[in-house]
Amino acid sequence: MNIREFIINKAMEAKEGARSLARASLNQKNKALIKMADALKGSAGYLIAENKKDTEYAENKGLSKALVDRLTLNEKRISEMSDGLIEVAQLPDPVGEITKMWQRPNGMTVGRMRVPIGVIGIIYEARPNVTADATSLCLKAGNAVMLRGGSEAINSNKAIVNILRDAAKAEGIYEGAVTFIDISDREAIIEMLKLEGIVDLIIPRGGEGLIRAVTENSRIPVLKHYKGVCHVFVDRDADLIMAEEICFNAKVQRPGTCNAMETMLVDEATAEGFLPKILKRFEDAGVELRGCPKTIAIYPEMAEVSEEGFYNEYLDLILNVKVVKDMDEAMNHIAKYGSAHSDAIVTMNYDKAMRFLKEVDSSAVFVNASTRLNDGYQFGLGAEIGISTDKIHARGPMGLEELTCTKFIVFGSGQLRE
Repeated sequence: MNIREFIINKAMEAKEGARSLARASLNQKNKALIKMADALKGSAGYLIAENKKDTEYAENKGLSKALVDRLTLNEKRISEMSDGLIEVAQLPDPVGEITKMWQRPNGMTVGRMRVPIGVIGIIYEARPNVTADATSLCLKAGNAVMLRGGSEAINSNKAIVNILRDAAKAEGIYEGAVTFIDISDREAIIEMLKLEGIVDLIIPRGGEGLIRAVTENSRIPVLKHYKGVCHVFVDRDADLIMAEEICFNAKVQRPGTCNAMETMLVDEATAEGFLPKILKRFEDAGVELRGCPKTIAIYPEMAEVSEEGFYNEYLDLILNVKVVKDMDEAMNHIAKYGSAHSDAIVTMNYDKAMRFLKEVDSSAVFVNASTRLNDGYQFGLGAEIGISTDKIHARGPMGLEELTCTKFIVFGSGQLRE
């Protein structure tokens, strides 16, 4: 069997899994998730042993300590995976929800019902926990999941998938609802991306290179964000104590995330009063500062940011700082250099806040809050499969509801088209 035939067979297995889930009750899905959670905890020794094969391979290849850490499974991380499955089981089920109903003059009633998307392909790197997280969310929303993890975690992912499939089967759900591409050949991804009509949606999770490669080769709709070039604008009407805390949190709390601030924009009317203290605080926290000429004139102990630097997603303790004339210049900067991910304004001026919300075209726009809050758990979605900067179907954190679509339903009493 060649790779194309292998991938088609896997996809057809997932398609059958989606049909099985369409027949499954809410209780059946929840019981399967809880059984999966218990099985992961009960198999910790097996999972750690399989994971060790991956971490040893990564270390022998000279991969970075950070990547090896992301690959590593231990009892704490396995317990967290298990807890995540239980949390999803406790969330409300979006499937079958009727979101709107209205009556037409001829007496028929028209509505919209929330239904599963079908088969969702997840292409991801490094973290084995994504295998369990993606499975739980897709299954609860009634979708079969077709997983293709990175080659560096293949043993860990195989082990997790085997446990999840057995648990699904034990609850009467066809195990194809959790399908895994267990070959590391990159051609498998290319063939997977050709399966329009079988796979309904692709969600890539990883670096910008992976996401662009998936998008360029896919015949299937792709939900993604390329990178997170996020901004905080400190307005002249800001509470500067609040602004300092928000900006520090947005950069330092966890700099390696897609919703961390990469550029701080400061209104020139407040720059001299605000910048010296916050920039010293950043330096004390180990942040490498790069500023525009106006910023350097106020705080000379920093390098000048390049034009290209404003486009960068550093994912590190590096920060661009720019002094702007006013909010209009700040929004123009965001429109030019931003990635439509997460952007914030700090201001006590209501009119400016509302203008910023309306005019900044990002998946999440904040007033007086840190960009680090753009997250499914923080928004009350319970969980998320990723953050989308697309504008069709889903935008922002993608929880259970975003893993469904709607169809029209019609109740009639014999109506005919005249």
